[in-house]
Amino acid sequence: MKILHLADLHLGMESYGNLDPATGLSTRLQDILKALDRVVDYAIENQVDLVLFCGDAYKSRDPTQTQQREFARRLRRLSQENIPVFLLVGNHDLPMAVGKATTVEIFDTLAVDNLYVANRADIYHISTKRGELQIVALPWHRRSVLLSKESSKNLSMEQINARIEEILTQKLLELADKVDPSLPCILAAHIGVSTGKIGSEKSMIIGREPVLLHSNVAQPVFDYIALGHYHHHQILSIQPPMVYAGSLERLDFSDEGTEKGFYVVDIHSEAGKRKVIYQFQQIPARPFVTIKIDIKAEDPEPMTTTLKAISQHQAETEEAIVKVQLLLPMTLESLIDDSQLRKALKDAHYVTIAKDRKTESRLRL
Repeated sequence: MKILHLADLHLGMESYGNLDPATGLSTRLQDILKALDRVVDYAIENQVDLVLFCGDAYKSRDPTQTQQREFARRLRRLSQENIPVFLLVGNHDLPMAVGKATTVEIFDTLAVDNLYVANRADIYHISTKRGELQIVALPWHRRSVLLSKESSKNLSMEQINARIEEILTQKLLELADKVDPSLPCILAAHIGVSTGKIGSEKSMIIGREPVLLHSNVAQPVFDYIALGHYHHHQILSIQPPMVYAGSLERLDFSDEGTEKGFYVVDIHSEAGKRKVIYQFQQIPARPFVTIKIDIKAEDPEPMTTTLKAISQHQAETEEAIVKVQLLLPMTLESLIDDSQLRKALKDAHYVTIAKDRKTESRLRL
């Protein structure tokens, strides 16, 4: 079986974008859609048996109709090519209230062919061109369900997180015990794992989140553990393979310099045993570039110094999202002309200027 593992689209993430006059869409939305198109093209051209999406289709719990339409268009292409798609619910897909629908639940309601939606923790059996596959799904836990219980009303946030971690771990172990060992099995989870490296999702977190222990997730019954939630692609273990696919696009400056893409997973039989080979497939992503400039108090021409430093990065700033980070004394701030800096970076996609002011230390008499 050939499986394509991706996660964390965050359609609607439009920071550092411009409005495209031709379409009326944010250029950052277009960046994410182009990345998703590359995934769909790869899946069709390489005849994958399953596309496994591990949560966070949208940035907001209430995506716009345009965002929903564009996401549905890509899923429809896969469905028409008879490629099953498994959609796991992430934290950004969940509504605030218990009774409201998730952002991807509409596909389940419409019973779209070859489309499976995992709103709850369970074992799902998927029929593919190369046989049956079982997926243990562990979507993001609804905190609102726990808060609605009388026994949880007086718990602190730390206690609530600890309780969620306990519930998720117990459920995961229960499902692992029910796995059919004769069939290939994948764990698809949208969770934080204790050994994972946090990326741009850190800016979207309010307070602490539930995090599961690596040892509890790495159950030997799983042939491959497909993770979503952390935006840096990373391999947490080899046996069994535990992998964060990461986000498809760079979302903020914490993603600067990181590769973006998806994983291709091959599960095949060798000498009567299942063997798993997985490889990261990189795709182009919008570059983020930070230009740090330290201006000294004795500098007679701070503006010239700044422009010279920018010129040294000219090649890498084309069509990039650029942050000019100036460290300068307060006395020289008025000599920096922001309009000239933007003019020097006219080929960049988006420019932001940050000024960190140095404060002079004074001797106390």
